[in-house]
Amino acid sequence: MDQLFGDPTPTPAAAGGAGDPAAPLAARMRPATLGDVVGQAHLLKEGAPLRVAIEAGRPHSMLLYGPPGTGKTTLARIVAAAANAAFEELSAVEAGRAEVRAVMERARHRRQTSGTPTVFFLDEIHRFNKAQQDALLPAVEEGVVTLIGATTENPSYEVNAALLSRCRLYELHALTAGDVETLLRRALASGLLAGGAGTATADDEALAFLADRAGGDARAALAALELGVATTGGHVDLTAAEDAFQRRAIRYDKKGDQHYDVISAWIKATRASDPDASLYYLAVMLEAGEDPRFIARRMVILASEDIGGADPQALVVAAAAAQAVQLIGMPEAMHPLAQCAIHLALAPKSNAGYVAIAAAREHVRTHGAQVPPPYLRSANRREPGYAYPHDHPGHVAAQDVMPPALAGVRFYAPDDAEARFAARLTEIRRARGQET
Repeated sequence: MDQLFGDPTPTPAAAGGAGDPAAPLAARMRPATLGDVVGQAHLLKEGAPLRVAIEAGRPHSMLLYGPPGTGKTTLARIVAAAANAAFEELSAVEAGRAEVRAVMERARHRRQTSGTPTVFFLDEIHRFNKAQQDALLPAVEEGVVTLIGATTENPSYEVNAALLSRCRLYELHALTAGDVETLLRRALASGLLAGGAGTATADDEALAFLADRAGGDARAALAALELGVATTGGHVDLTAAEDAFQRRAIRYDKKGDQHYDVISAWIKATRASDPDASLYYLAVMLEAGEDPRFIARRMVILASEDIGGADPQALVVAAAAAQAVQLIGMPEAMHPLAQCAIHLALAPKSNAGYVAIAAAREHVRTHGAQVPPPYLRSANRREPGYAYPHDHPGHVAAQDVMPPALAGVRFYAPDDAEARFAARLTEIRRARGQET
């Protein structure tokens, strides 16, 4: 994944705190020009529309969508600096119409008196309701401000259509653990920590822990590193890193045995109908940074393999959880995953479907595939000899649909948890004259 932070060359002008020693480390390391930025190549590669607009100093209104700590504020400041524009910043969490109106009045005054353009950065724009978002439209349409909205939520759902149509949408990607670790090492080498170059150090395992647990949020990782340095007086080991993040390090190799051991434990705990154990192993995987899509796939498999006809709704829940993971991502995806884990654990269990398909496949492997009866081979339901079930009472015909050589062979045997299936199957077999 891409990263948005390059070598820490703080510049007071557009860095937003870069020259202030009291500012958070992330602010002091914020790139001030496009040349300082590393990553988000899908947005900033040569010839990309956003890069061209920045280099030309011709900003356009846009929505920056992505996880926390990926550089939305940084990009907004770079856009303003490249255009020699005034930079106004508000958070929709705290601001209301009065604050927005004041920004617009200042922007109009600048344009009328000095011709200076204004870039208006509105963080958490999805927190504005429809009326508040609509109030931004006239200023955007008239060019009073160049609006840059930032959001961690999908703008297609959270920003109204009128505003969406007037802004370009750019999606920022989360940083990888490797990206964040590189940034942490640059912070240590920058001299911005502990009062001077070379005075702040950290163990490799501490940096790896901070980078991994940040979940792609560079700001969170830098804040934890800064806290760790301040707390220890200069050297951050794993214990200090854990304290700074207020989370314990989990020994978990996502590509090794632990990856399979924990998912195996989750499957067996869920199969055992223990929701607490199921949630515990789910928490272990989530805390260790396991890919939530991997967990969701295992949930879908378990819903059919271990529950099946005992609760057909389990597969619907698992499939919905998998879709939710794709839609919203982490950390919010932990909620549908937890809901699904509880449902799967408490659902009645049956492996009758698993056993049945295994038996059918083994029969085919051993005996080969038999030719279907001739009246089943055509797509025409009126093929001579074919008994169309809907023409018979109860929509069940007595005609045998197994190949002749397999008459009487059965693979599926509903178990006690599939009582309704067992009753229905008995009813069908009686109607077809296969069972008295």
